[in-house]
Amino acid sequence: MKFKLIIAFVDDSKTDAVMDAAREAGATGATVINNARGEGLETPKTFFGLSLETQRDVLLFLVEEHSSRKIIESIAEEGEFEISPGSGIAIQIDVEDAVGVMHQVETLTPIVEEQI
Repeated sequence: MKFKLIIAFVDDSKTDAVMDAAREAGATGATVINNARGEGLETPKTFFGLSLETQRDVLLFLVEEHSSRKIIESIAEEGEFEISPGSGIAIQIDVEDAVGVMHQVETLTPIVEEQI
Protein backbone atom coordinates (compact mmCIF):
# COMPACT_ATOMS: atom_id res chain seq x y z
CA MET A 1 0.00 0.00 0.00
CA LYS A 2 1.34 3.44 -0.93
CA PHE A 3 0.83 6.61 1.04
CA LYS A 4 0.89 10.36 0.46
CA LEU A 5 1.60 13.03 3.04
CA ILE A 6 -0.79 15.95 2.85
CA ILE A 7 0.48 19.08 4.58
CA ALA A 8 -2.10 21.80 5.11
CA PHE A 9 -1.49 25.27 6.51
CA VAL A 10 -4.80 26.66 7.77
CA ASP A 11 -6.12 29.50 9.90
CA ASP A 12 -6.39 28.18 13.43
CA SER A 13 -10.09 29.10 13.45
CA LYS A 14 -10.69 26.59 10.63
CA THR A 15 -8.63 23.67 11.92
CA ASP A 16 -11.54 21.65 13.32
CA ALA A 17 -13.69 22.14 10.23
CA VAL A 18 -10.81 21.16 7.92
CA MET A 19 -10.10 18.07 10.05
CA ASP A 20 -13.77 17.05 9.86
CA ALA A 21 -13.84 17.53 6.07
CA ALA A 22 -10.67 15.45 5.67
CA ARG A 23 -12.12 12.65 7.78
CA GLU A 24 -15.33 12.63 5.74
CA ALA A 25 -13.20 12.35 2.60
CA GLY A 26 -11.27 9.35 3.93
CA ALA A 27 -8.46 10.57 6.19
CA THR A 28 -7.94 8.35 9.22
CA GLY A 29 -6.36 11.02 11.42
CA ALA A 30 -3.86 13.85 11.51
CA THR A 31 -1.11 15.49 13.48
CA VAL A 32 -1.67 19.16 14.34
CA ILE A 33 1.17 21.60 14.91
CA ASN A 34 -0.21 24.76 16.52
CA ASN A 35 0.84 28.38 16.19
CA ALA A 36 2.82 28.41 12.98
CA ARG A 37 3.51 31.71 11.25
CA GLY A 38 4.05 32.57 7.62
CA GLU A 39 3.70 35.17 4.92
CA GLY A 40 2.19 35.13 1.47
CA LEU A 41 2.54 37.58 -1.40
CA GLU A 42 1.70 40.53 0.80
CA THR A 43 3.36 41.18 4.14
CA PRO A 44 1.05 41.38 7.16
CA LYS A 45 -0.07 44.81 8.31
CA THR A 46 1.13 46.11 11.62
CA PHE A 47 -0.42 48.41 14.19
CA PHE A 48 2.12 50.35 16.24
CA GLY A 49 4.67 47.61 15.63
CA LEU A 50 2.29 44.80 16.60
CA SER A 51 1.64 42.16 13.96
CA LEU A 52 -1.95 41.64 12.84
CA GLU A 53 -1.26 38.28 11.20
CA THR A 54 -3.45 35.35 12.15
CA GLN A 55 -2.06 32.21 13.68
CA ARG A 56 -1.93 29.13 11.52
CA ASP A 57 -1.98 25.45 12.27
CA VAL A 58 -0.05 22.88 10.27
CA LEU A 59 -2.01 19.68 9.69
CA LEU A 60 -0.17 16.52 8.63
CA PHE A 61 -2.26 13.73 7.10
CA LEU A 62 -0.74 10.39 6.12
CA VAL A 63 -3.28 9.02 3.65
CA GLU A 64 -3.61 6.16 1.19
CA GLU A 65 -2.71 7.38 -2.30
CA HIS A 66 -6.06 6.52 -3.93
CA SER A 67 -7.88 8.77 -1.44
CA SER A 68 -5.40 11.64 -1.44
CA ARG A 69 -6.93 13.79 -4.20
CA LYS A 70 -10.41 13.66 -2.70
CA ILE A 71 -9.01 14.54 0.72
CA ILE A 72 -6.89 17.46 -0.48
CA GLU A 73 -9.83 18.87 -2.46
CA SER A 74 -12.06 18.63 0.63
CA ILE A 75 -9.43 20.42 2.70
CA ALA A 76 -9.14 23.20 0.12
CA GLU A 77 -12.90 23.64 -0.13
CA GLU A 78 -13.49 23.75 3.62
CA GLY A 79 -10.50 26.04 4.18
CA GLU A 80 -11.64 28.33 1.31
CA PHE A 81 -8.10 28.28 -0.10
CA GLU A 82 -9.12 29.24 -3.65
CA ILE A 83 -11.76 31.77 -2.60
CA SER A 84 -9.90 33.85 -0.05
CA PRO A 85 -6.22 34.73 -0.63
CA GLY A 86 -4.05 34.05 2.39
CA SER A 87 -6.49 31.57 3.91
CA GLY A 88 -4.12 28.63 3.57
CA ILE A 89 -2.53 26.09 1.29
CA ALA A 90 -2.28 22.33 1.08
CA ILE A 91 0.33 20.19 -0.66
CA GLN A 92 0.86 16.48 -1.02
CA ILE A 93 4.09 14.56 -1.37
CA ASP A 94 4.89 10.92 -1.98
CA VAL A 95 5.90 8.84 1.02
CA GLU A 96 8.57 6.30 0.17
CA ASP A 97 8.21 4.28 3.36
CA ALA A 98 6.27 4.40 6.62
CA VAL A 99 6.26 2.35 9.81
CA GLY A 100 3.68 2.28 12.57
CA VAL A 101 0.77 2.29 10.14
CA MET A 102 -0.09 -1.42 10.03
CA HIS A 103 -3.41 -0.87 11.80
CA GLN A 104 -4.34 1.68 9.12
CA VAL A 105 -3.35 -0.73 6.34
CA GLU A 106 -5.67 -3.37 7.75
CA THR A 107 -8.55 -0.89 7.94
CA LEU A 108 -7.92 0.70 4.54
CA THR A 109 -7.31 -2.46 2.48
CA PRO A 110 -11.00 -3.30 1.89
CA ILE A 111 -11.78 0.34 1.03
CA VAL A 112 -8.93 0.58 -1.46
CA GLU A 113 -9.82 -2.74 -3.07
CA GLU A 114 -13.30 -1.35 -3.80
CA GLN A 115 -11.81 1.74 -5.45
CA ILE A 116 -9.45 -0.11 -7.80
